Amino acid sequence: MENELFLGNQKTHEPQPFITLTQSLSTPLLFHEIQDEPTTPSRPPGPSNTRFKKPGTLHRSKTAPAMVVMREFQPAKPQIPKPQSESNSIIRQAIFLLSLYLLLGVVIYSFNTDHFSGTETHPVVDALYFCIVTMCTIGYGDIAPLTPVTKVFACVFVLVGFGFIDILLSGLVNYVLDLQESMILTGIEMSKNRNREGFSAADYIIDVKKGRMRIRLKVGLALGVVILCIGIGTLVLYFLEDLDWIDSVYLAVMSVTTVGYGDRAFKTLPGRLFAAIWLLVSTLAVARAFLYLAEARIDKRHRRISNWVLHRDITVEDLLAADMNNNGFISKSEYVIYKLKEMGKIGEKDVLQICNQFSKLDPNNLGKITLPDLLGHRL
Repeated sequence: MENELFLGNQKTHEPQPFITLTQSLSTPLLFHEIQDEPTTPSRPPGPSNTRFKKPGTLHRSKTAPAMVVMREFQPAKPQIPKPQSESNSIIRQAIFLLSLYLLLGVVIYSFNTDHFSGTETHPVVDALYFCIVTMCTIGYGDIAPLTPVTKVFACVFVLVGFGFIDILLSGLVNYVLDLQESMILTGIEMSKNRNREGFSAADYIIDVKKGRMRIRLKVGLALGVVILCIGIGTLVLYFLEDLDWIDSVYLAVMSVTTVGYGDRAFKTLPGRLFAAIWLLVSTLAVARAFLYLAEARIDKRHRRISNWVLHRDITVEDLLAADMNNNGFISKSEYVIYKLKEMGKIGEKDVLQICNQFSKLDPNNLGKITLPDLLGHRL
């Protein structure tokens, strides 16, 4: 019986004050702090044998069960790996699919230039410009399809481009902005370590409770990027497209917001080359800025609801609703679950899924998970 997992009904020998785990067990101990006592020459029986022991050595009581972990007791099913971040894969997919999308559009447009209306500069540049304007859903109208075939192509190209830019490129922008946020937080943390005393701007930048930048600062950074994109577009339009300042600002704003009335557009070769890159970046930056604005509103509403839930008094109706076991009182865990449900952090479906998982690990319905249940479940 020495290879059993739990040793019970052990035979008692002469009373000894300490019993150590011997090396007869071929498997490692569960607690690495418990080490075998080094063998020493036997001493004559006397009180010194029971009073003086080598300090720093842990011993197991003779009434405690031997807790060993057998190497052959491995889980029958492999553990589900923790989901990892897919940022790198999203970037690779975005670059590959964007290149494929633009290449296909350029090839189709280049072989059908006579079937499109508009001012021509260079076939490849015009094709790239047309693809970017279509994908960003701006619709200047300076280049438009004329034949039924090119119109069908434009419809498919718009739908595919709209879904593509919404799913993949938005994920790419999120990764870039999150990386920028992480770099800012790291720099602030390093500056705080160098200067721990006195006032620091990090108190207004970092939300310590959530471990991230404050949402208002993120909105400010996003709006700053939008203004920067509009400013760069205005300067390029003024110098390359020969527009006045009002028309340059007007076209830049209409472009980054994807309105595109069609009364103004890029007509020169350098302007269209610039637009192929600038429109792609600026439209995504504007979309992200408005998303941060919506997130700020939602975050403010969540804070207001959380404060109301935490500071209001509990009523009899709350007690009856929180009493999941129907025993006339609520425990601490029931109270926590009820408050989290009120805040909208979790739902009834989440609680039921966790309870079902607990029931699988507690086959005897004892209301607790013991070591025999856990090891028996993994065998």
